[in-house]
Amino acid sequence: MESYDAIIIGTGQAGPALAQRLVDSGRNVAVIERKFFGGTCVNTGCTPTKTLVASAYAVHMARRATDFGVNIPCEITVDMKAVKTRKDHVSGRSRNGVEQWLKNLKGCTVYESHGRFAGSHSVEVAGDTLKAKWIFINVGGRALAPPITGLDEVGYFTNSSIMDVDFLPPHLIILGGSYIGLEFAQIYRRFGSEVSVIELAPHLIAREDEDVSIAVANILRGEGIKIHVNSKVERVSRQGNYIAVEVVRDGIAAQITGSHLLTAIGRRPNTDDLGLETAGIATDDRGFIKVDDQLRTNVEGVWALGDCNGHGAFTHTSYNDFEIVAANLLDRERRYVSDRIPAYALYTDPPLGRVGMTEAEVRRSGRPVMSATIAMERVSRAFEKSETLGFMKILVDKTSKRILGASFLGLSGDEVVHSILDLMYANAPYTVLQKAMHIHPTVSEYVPVMIGNLRELQ
Repeated sequence: MESYDAIIIGTGQAGPALAQRLVDSGRNVAVIERKFFGGTCVNTGCTPTKTLVASAYAVHMARRATDFGVNIPCEITVDMKAVKTRKDHVSGRSRNGVEQWLKNLKGCTVYESHGRFAGSHSVEVAGDTLKAKWIFINVGGRALAPPITGLDEVGYFTNSSIMDVDFLPPHLIILGGSYIGLEFAQIYRRFGSEVSVIELAPHLIAREDEDVSIAVANILRGEGIKIHVNSKVERVSRQGNYIAVEVVRDGIAAQITGSHLLTAIGRRPNTDDLGLETAGIATDDRGFIKVDDQLRTNVEGVWALGDCNGHGAFTHTSYNDFEIVAANLLDRERRYVSDRIPAYALYTDPPLGRVGMTEAEVRRSGRPVMSATIAMERVSRAFEKSETLGFMKILVDKTSKRILGASFLGLSGDEVVHSILDLMYANAPYTVLQKAMHIHPTVSEYVPVMIGNLRELQ
């Protein structure tokens, strides 16, 4: 039995940084990785998908070249093998960087195999049993396979398996109209595929306000993406070389036929084969590890970080989990999951940057609220770049003057939103931002202008 001060299972965004902090504090650490270093973000999430988004944006702008007075004297084509090669290079560089970081980290021993709990503070890996006072679970999650009749027979892509595609699907049907599904929808439409999106909810990205959802849907429809909302998938089947998806909408049955199928309906944690029951570690009914506000499990000396704890499914929440654990364990600083403000982005073009509460949540709270909205077509920077789709919206508590939330759908919305997020973390009134002088011409300069037009929410 090998003894360590700490064992880290998984090398997603929280694991490597935590390993570094632990060895820097003089502790010896074992890191267990059963497949790809870097976790979801580096291998099948943020890094490769945003690389594909960049390729899709490039071909989109090439087709729009004449809008800017630029003539391209040839047909615009997409080399899917080259697109994949570029994606693999970017993703591989990140993955290899994480792997070399850990393997060259003095005081850190890397085990490349599956780890499984043998007790509350011991883990079996590659025939060895490791024990430690502290154990950190950072195993991430994977695509959920929805219980749809016929799905296993037809063959389908997930966000992971579609990373291996080096060809153009003639007609890609996407089950799920939320963040993952919509990003792939626009990517493959811009590459040249016909794309159909099927969503069970009454509108896309169901957690967002209806005005945001409608605007996103109109943007995607404007590029030729077919959107079917309020549509329940009954079954799928193969018809020759095609896949038929049978849906019911408002009691009326219909069939949508395409060449390939991508499922983007939820995710599940990678906790089902860790032997958590042997360690006595509690999970909820979906398999997420139960943790407290400092990410401690019910077993003393065991923490769960990242997607497997159900407290955020983003790279930034996973990294923040590391910061919270390191602060509490190593820095004698009290930090909590409840301290963080919800923030995320949808990386369609234009992107959606989101922070805090939605308008629907604000209305349900019953508090007096002011709001302001500005169309992106009024923003000089957007007009100059001929990227005027979308709008910006902000919500403010009338009594405290604190910002409650914002939705920035438009050029640089994923970056501009941080000006709101930082002010919210500072717990400063909106008047601070209203008086700020921003640089022209930028999208951010219109945030103080928008705040100056706050009106009581009707």
